[in-house]
Amino acid sequence: MTDVTDYTDEERKTLRDAAFGAMMLVSASDPGFFAMFKESMAGAKALAAAPPDLQGLFKGGGMPGMPKGSMQEVEANVLGQVGQAIGILQAKAPQDVDAYRSVLAAACDQVASASEGVKDTEAAAIAKVKTAAGIVS
Repeated sequence: MTDVTDYTDEERKTLRDAAFGAMMLVSASDPGFFAMFKESMAGAKALAAAPPDLQGLFKGGGMPGMPKGSMQEVEANVLGQVGQAIGILQAKAPQDVDAYRSVLAAACDQVASASEGVKDTEAAAIAKVKTAAGIVS
């Protein structure tokens, strides 16, 4: 088990921003004002269900950094962060890689399912996140 203090501030930020960014990417793929609230709650519940050593990465640190720019730029930034997050875990806590991937996938799936079922655009966003995280299905 790797303690949250074993990561640099920048690594913790990347691990956290990647998870929140992935959920945001799925949510933004099928926008809707009221859906956003349902999806945010669903994603937060998924992160809260993470193993304790990963929960420490998702909690604290204020608001996660949200990427800016066009949707293509946001997508590229988020998917890059997801890949970086996996690289950080592989280097520092390989035992946590599968758990992080599982939490990330569950959060994205729950975000997409939270409002009126999973749309094709959400499924496509989830597939991109899973690919960036190295999840093969």
